[in-house]
Amino acid sequence: MRRKYIITIIGLCVSLLGVRAQSSGAVADTTLSLQEISVSAIKQSSNMRVQPISSTTIGGGVINRLNIDAMKNVSEMAPNFYMPDYGTRMTSSIYVRGLGARIDQPVVGLNVDNVPFLNKDNYDFDAVDIERIEVLRGPQSTLYGRNTMGGLINVYTLSPMKYQGLRLLAEYGSGNSLKTAVSYYAKFQPRLAMSWSGYYSMTDGFFDNKYSGADCDTEKQGGFRWKTQWRISESVNLENVASAQLSRQEGYPYASIVTDEINYNDTCFYKRTGVTDGLTIKWLNDKFTLSSISSFQYIDDNMTLDQDFLPLEYFTLTQKRKEWALTQDVVARGNVGKYNWLGGLFVFYKSSDMNAPVTFKDYGIDQLIEKHRNEANPYYPVNWDDNTFVLGSDFKTSTWGVAIYHQSGYKIGRWDFSAGIRLDYEHVALNYHSYCNTSYTTYDCTETQELENVFNNHEVKIDDRGSLDKSFVELLPKVSVTYNLPTINPSNIYASVSKGYKAGGYNTQMFSDVLQQRIMKFMGLGMKYDIDDVVGYDPEESTNYEIGAHLTTNNGILNADVAMFYIDCRDQQLTMFPDGTTTGRIMANAGKTRSYGVEASVMYRPSVKWMVNASYGLTDARFVEFNNGKNDYSGKRIPYAPRNTMFAGVTYRQPLNTKWINGLSFNLNCRGVGSIYWDEDNSVKQPFYALLGASMRLEHSLYSIDLWAENITDTEYKTFYFVSIGNGFYQQGKPARIGVTLRYNFDI
Repeated sequence: MRRKYIITIIGLCVSLLGVRAQSSGAVADTTLSLQEISVSAIKQSSNMRVQPISSTTIGGGVINRLNIDAMKNVSEMAPNFYMPDYGTRMTSSIYVRGLGARIDQPVVGLNVDNVPFLNKDNYDFDAVDIERIEVLRGPQSTLYGRNTMGGLINVYTLSPMKYQGLRLLAEYGSGNSLKTAVSYYAKFQPRLAMSWSGYYSMTDGFFDNKYSGADCDTEKQGGFRWKTQWRISESVNLENVASAQLSRQEGYPYASIVTDEINYNDTCFYKRTGVTDGLTIKWLNDKFTLSSISSFQYIDDNMTLDQDFLPLEYFTLTQKRKEWALTQDVVARGNVGKYNWLGGLFVFYKSSDMNAPVTFKDYGIDQLIEKHRNEANPYYPVNWDDNTFVLGSDFKTSTWGVAIYHQSGYKIGRWDFSAGIRLDYEHVALNYHSYCNTSYTTYDCTETQELENVFNNHEVKIDDRGSLDKSFVELLPKVSVTYNLPTINPSNIYASVSKGYKAGGYNTQMFSDVLQQRIMKFMGLGMKYDIDDVVGYDPEESTNYEIGAHLTTNNGILNADVAMFYIDCRDQQLTMFPDGTTTGRIMANAGKTRSYGVEASVMYRPSVKWMVNASYGLTDARFVEFNNGKNDYSGKRIPYAPRNTMFAGVTYRQPLNTKWINGLSFNLNCRGVGSIYWDEDNSVKQPFYALLGASMRLEHSLYSIDLWAENITDTEYKTFYFVSIGNGFYQQGKPARIGVTLRYNFDI
């Protein structure tokens, strides 16, 4: 079957190479103009290139052409921005400029139609009718606060004030992947418009579990969005976006590094239900604008997995969670001559209830508990009374915070000066209940090696309850200076210094290890953990130094952006697997790290038929001081953060004056990433790899047909690697894929 895919892909590439330039035609824009009804860009200009920020804006044309419907599709398109595809939609890790996190708090924030998503486990979802995506790199903490020290992603969906009509989508591709979507946009009055969008998708996936013979990365998901825009008066605009999404997927297709096989015996899956509502009200007058952004977010999810990923009865983990959050942001901004200002107040509250039991099974009891105990005391060995037992953990976490912020700018000739500051307070409290009820028998083998003479029977009853809390206060300044070049089209050179901040908290995934060590203590082994030291971690802070330029030629056919940065980071949060036979993951604070690099992107339009765009990011991220008590990793590269990212694409469009086809367009693109080190010791890595993609589109005023291919050369690469209980595992990247996408637009 794969051979047929490759033959089809090669044929598509041959047709691409055979295209010959002829008459002129239109090229889909990568940027979109905003009407005054839009309430986007509340804190920043809608034109990111006039600001002292390294950013990438992806418009509707590119989004459709590259089938971008989720954040992972943007990976590598923005230089030094990497979001690997592995595990499930819960594992939505993002790495920017050497900064990143696999669990708990993200380094990059996400706003969808102005609503800030507080939990990175909810970042990975599909969306239809995306108008544009902005990827801002470097700390955005002064204006956006917690967890934006690496950058910010802004997603804006299509406005019913700008478009009215019916939009349909149908897509089918490799892996029996199917997606359908329908959207309806209507303007009921000149001041009132609404839209309704829904989608459903499914896939059989690309990986099989040898143990069961079944697909292990199947997925079904769907979503709905209701958007309302109401111009209440000449000075008051209102926008409300309500959305819901469901995801049901098998997952975690992790293969053994020894056998190269996915082979585990217990079920792995992830289920998520999410509901979000965001209300934005914007009031304009002659002197300033006042905006209010209110949101409600709810997540109900369940992660269940075979945590040893082996065909053995080791142990399983279930993590069930219900979480809801409220946010309120009030923003005021205005201009007085050459002076501009912005100020605001942000408040949030988040509450989470989680149940996370680890179930030890027969082989796990034997290898992880009995074996170590009996090797230490072979004359009085132990034997567990049950084949399974549960290490139970219940958690209630509440987090709330408040922040005030201000930014001022002043223009002197061609110079723009800006300075901002934010005072951020956050409090997190954890109530935990850890419990276990099991028993084991000790035998007297001083005279015989057989388990015949019972020495004693021991009950293991653990019922620990406790509360932990932390408070954090951060002052987050930023200063920048911009020189606007004397060119026809806006061009500038800038320099900035800013502080980044990622909140601290508690790592609940270590509680199973705490309980395991408690059990070992019953037997005279194991260590006693200080719970606050083990599960608590401190905030991560950084200082980002950056110089860059946004350049546009006078004829407008060439845009170029370049930036150089240096980041000094303290207490960087790293996800680590503890040594030995432990079952959890721990969030640790590295002493000091630093990263520096360069980013460059270019867009070239020699004619209305051709468009060429490319980007490249280089990051050198290393530990300056990091000693975990066993090893000194100073000078080693930071794991999971890629050294290089690149993207290059060329698009050609040929207009056609026929009844059924108005134009024919072709796109050829390549994205690359690497090298990526997988551990602190830099002993295992994924070398640089590149993935080739292509598409051909038949266009009409009412519809379009896209034939597309991804990873044309069927390149093999790894998206994730880790070690669990001494065994190495990895996830293979997706193979070559082809598909067809049909879009129908009926304008009203």
